[in-house]
Amino acid sequence: MEEAVIVSYLRAPFSRARPREPERDVFNGLRMDDLAARLVQEMLKQTKINPEEIGDVLTGTAMPVLEQWLYGGKSINFLAKLPFNVAAQGIDRQCASSMSTVHQGAMEIMLGYSDIVISCGIEHMTHIPTLGGGGLQVPVQPNPRLATEEFKEVDIMTTMNMGLTAEKLLSQTTFTREDMDKWALKSHQMAAKAVEEGYFKGEILPIEAVQADGTKRVIDHDVSIRGDTSMEALAQLKPSFKPDGQITPGNSSPLNAGASALMLMSKKKAQKCNLKPLAKVISMGWAGVDPTMMGKGPVPASRMALEHAGLEAKDIDFWEINEAFVIVALYTMRELGIDPEKVNVKGGATAIGHPLGATGTRLVGTLARILNVEGGKYGLATACIGGGQGASTILERE
Repeated sequence: MEEAVIVSYLRAPFSRARPREPERDVFNGLRMDDLAARLVQEMLKQTKINPEEIGDVLTGTAMPVLEQWLYGGKSINFLAKLPFNVAAQGIDRQCASSMSTVHQGAMEIMLGYSDIVISCGIEHMTHIPTLGGGGLQVPVQPNPRLATEEFKEVDIMTTMNMGLTAEKLLSQTTFTREDMDKWALKSHQMAAKAVEEGYFKGEILPIEAVQADGTKRVIDHDVSIRGDTSMEALAQLKPSFKPDGQITPGNSSPLNAGASALMLMSKKKAQKCNLKPLAKVISMGWAGVDPTMMGKGPVPASRMALEHAGLEAKDIDFWEINEAFVIVALYTMRELGIDPEKVNVKGGATAIGHPLGATGTRLVGTLARILNVEGGKYGLATACIGGGQGASTILERE
């Protein structure tokens, strides 16, 4: 098979989504499909490849409705002014939607169907809230039969409330609220340190956005990072999903808006284009789990990826475990025996943010950069998925 490598990675900064107060979102005046197209154009400019040679553009979003309806993925191509011969596809695997675009793109290259694939992810959680969405209505219609006695084993009320799935997972572990808050604090501190050191400048494309008062503002950092938070501040936050719960806004990811993109190539094509790869995609994994504890998903998905790569968890130098909820990262580390010092070393989604469809490419792209900056050989990115799934990707530094 051909070898699939990552040659370019860019993302927009992640804003703090405010579905009930849209004027407070610095990206309220923007659409994320526009930002994805801008990222594609910038990657083409930087790599100097001929757009005619792109085999596929794959875009993931967890809520492909309203402005996030992708027209089979082709709307990104139109907005990026790509030639009409370039194919496209929209992909929904909820929180791992854009990680699945990486998987499909890598497989297209490995099997010789494409030499160049662009993988994108978008989500605007101010304009299109998730299911529940703080009481806001979203234009989706789950089948009402799922709430009947016929499907009682599904427990659809828990399944479709991600916070309740996190509470249930927590209840089956010995982890405490303090454990989660400690990790959340570390996540913010690591992300703030990475910002201070200029790490994210290597992947963030600054975006000019018109604000509610009509002024223009250049956003060049992730808005949700709070390097000055504390255990005391986190302890004061109330439970988000049930009165006696332990999952709070402090130990789970915020709502966000953002876009991300990376370019995959066959290694042979990269050499012809004189492009130095960031990393090679060497394995992938995905798995289904009990939907009421979707946070378990990264464990079997990572085991699948490790098995196909002929590796063990101890062989992985750096991990990117999506902190949709901190309990997911804690559970994954415990189950796989991972050294916490190897996990989310530039901060995780608790701080950086989790714009659902954009997260997969963010995890993979950030991991590829970490392998180069920190000198690791193998890295594994993984995420839990609403509905009861997990997805993982293993990279090797070139």
